[in-house]
Amino acid sequence: MTPHPNRREFVRNLAGAAIACAASTAPAQAPSDKVVLGFMGLGGRGCGLLGKFLERKDIEVAYLCDVDARRLPRAAKLLEAAGHAPAKTVQDFRRILEDKRVHAIVTATPDHWHVPSAILACQAGKDAYIEKPMAHNIREGRLMIDVAKKYGRAIQVGMQSRSCSYVRTAIEHIRSGALGKIQIVKVINMMLHGPMKATPDEAPPKELDYDLWCGPAAKLPYNPGRRWLNFREYSCGPIAGDAVHQLDQARQLMGDPPAPASVGHSGGIRVLRDGRDTPDTQIATFDYGDFTLLFEAALWTGYQKKTPSEIRDTDDMPNWPFNGTRIEIFGDGGFMYFGRHGDGWQAFDSDGKITRSVPGQQADREHIENFIACIRSRGTPIANAEQGHQSVLLCHLADIAWRTGDRKLAFDAKSETFPGDAEANRLLGRTYRDPWAPHL
Repeated sequence: MTPHPNRREFVRNLAGAAIACAASTAPAQAPSDKVVLGFMGLGGRGCGLLGKFLERKDIEVAYLCDVDARRLPRAAKLLEAAGHAPAKTVQDFRRILEDKRVHAIVTATPDHWHVPSAILACQAGKDAYIEKPMAHNIREGRLMIDVAKKYGRAIQVGMQSRSCSYVRTAIEHIRSGALGKIQIVKVINMMLHGPMKATPDEAPPKELDYDLWCGPAAKLPYNPGRRWLNFREYSCGPIAGDAVHQLDQARQLMGDPPAPASVGHSGGIRVLRDGRDTPDTQIATFDYGDFTLLFEAALWTGYQKKTPSEIRDTDDMPNWPFNGTRIEIFGDGGFMYFGRHGDGWQAFDSDGKITRSVPGQQADREHIENFIACIRSRGTPIANAEQGHQSVLLCHLADIAWRTGDRKLAFDAKSETFPGDAEANRLLGRTYRDPWAPHL
């Protein structure tokens, strides 16, 4: 659904039976035969996600939707190649919501459309699979939780590493006391992005409904060189868009705590001075009381990389010091390296000797299985709206701390506000373009 393909990866799964849906009081409206889906946003990640869903024989894809009509033929060919019946192709996702046969919508759009589209889906009686990061801002994330509860809908956020089986063994190891008391959790997210090239504004392509692409965000002049991921109007920023995976897993490893009591930040736009308004460098500190979460991220480090795809589902371990997507767990009796998307984990004693080594497998298929199972059972997905909100909340807190002058901010987890700080509180939400403001 974006004018430019995004770079989101996707991965394979393992777990399954152990990721059962939690009990829910939502009304039972489960499909008796195939789960009928509509797909919104058919860029790189959207088509990749579609391909994973098409491996299943218990789904029907009724709609393919993208505001850029040039993307629809590629997605239609994926259905044909997988042996699925043709789907209706539309540019406006509201056509999906009008169809009572559709059980759920799968959204892989830019960030500014995630929650508004999912809220409209809930209000139309449909469940939603939303790509990460779930919410564009803090207030939007809380509203997503409230709407899902009000309408009894299942929300699954595309934080697929939460479905990995090896994360449960790591949690068990931490809870066993083998590392002692956990004092520091460090999340690393290092990438290499190139600068944008300056291009003049121009008229949108005739195949693109640019007004609908902008939707709830401001309708800036169309520019083919603009990468939406780099601009706050449409995105949480490229760091947040990737690092939310590790931030989510760090929370999962530590028992899914609520929001921290404070955030401190240092960083900004240090290297990629190309007109973007989101940081290329972030160092943030989150105070959770019992432990401190450190976050270090940058977009200019070619020497720290994601684990190559070809070894993610093997027993090989990453080269940890140069792994760009790792978590480090510091206990007073031991240490752990943990990696996302099938990287596995290793624990070390106080002498630096490896005490345990657990390889991993990727988890897209299990994450999708969990979502489909919850559509049928009316259960709560493993990466539900609450977890999606609490994990991207850390990205929002770091961003607000940067935007208010790289200063330390106190945060009240109950009210989700910055006590006595009008400047920071003004950044909790955003301005929406009519008629797209999400509401209960």
